[in-house]
Amino acid sequence: MFQHADLSSNESADKLRLIVRVARMYHEQGLRQAEIAKALGLSQAGVSRLLRQAAERGVVRTIVVSPPGIHSELEDALAGRYDLTDVVIVESDDLPDHPRTLLRALGSAAATYLETAFRPGDVIGVSTWSETLLAAVEVMQPARVRDVEKVVQLMGGMGDPQGQVQATRLTARLAELIGAGPLFVRAPGLVGSAQARLSLLHDATVLEVGQAWDRLTAVLVGIGSLQPSPLLQLSGNAVADEELTRLRRLGAVGDICQRFFDEDGVHVDAGLGERTIGVSVDQLRSVPRRIAVAGGDRKYGAVRGAVRGRWITTLVTDISTARRLLDEP
Repeated sequence: MFQHADLSSNESADKLRLIVRVARMYHEQGLRQAEIAKALGLSQAGVSRLLRQAAERGVVRTIVVSPPGIHSELEDALAGRYDLTDVVIVESDDLPDHPRTLLRALGSAAATYLETAFRPGDVIGVSTWSETLLAAVEVMQPARVRDVEKVVQLMGGMGDPQGQVQATRLTARLAELIGAGPLFVRAPGLVGSAQARLSLLHDATVLEVGQAWDRLTAVLVGIGSLQPSPLLQLSGNAVADEELTRLRRLGAVGDICQRFFDEDGVHVDAGLGERTIGVSVDQLRSVPRRIAVAGGDRKYGAVRGAVRGRWITTLVTDISTARRLLDEP
């Protein structure tokens, strides 16, 4: 805490006047320390010491003012409330009624974040059927770190040809941007039976992906509501209506990579796990960095469940969602 620069301290009035004079020459007049030293007949080390004392005694106080659209205090508060490593908040007060515009805004914010998010040797998992992540990689610039090892699909990427092209493009484009090799899941995300799943998991290409899931150091995911996204619906990998009804009865509010959870983030399976070809709950939750991009009214319950249950460590979201999360009792 700052001390007050007054005469009640042990410092003499002359010393305080010198501290204030040096501080004004440096901060208000823009003089360099060497120039101040020459003008006042002091050593440069002495000037540096006086400037340090000016800060310690509260003569100089640094205030950081966030520009419009930057919400650092809100981001810090949300991270502290839900034990998140990082939060990125998008200005969205005029976007709730324009979901495509919100999607692009979230994608743009995620793209900027991802350009500096990865480290040498990372093995990165990416959601297969996320429109928001697809929007992110479409505007993302090449990352500064480009010796990432792998980008791995987190669940089956085969389905309707139009949807499959999008899922493949998402993984391939992210890999290209960070200089990594892509690894695709050459199987559907959801199959008809547990037996079919077991058979596919023993296929050599799927087995390789499963081994990569055990080595993930970061994942990039969307957060889904029970209403599937248009891309997932198009793919043919969405959960059937009768299964969604069962999930609702069990309290499910959202999912990450088709792993469903309730409003407190508790995993809800409903028998789907034995038919899903994708990263397991244990594999997903053990990844050190879990970056999620999601927002908007439709997904609020799912985002809340994800942060409550600590499914993620980083959240990119909109300001309306962030404020609602902070207002939760």
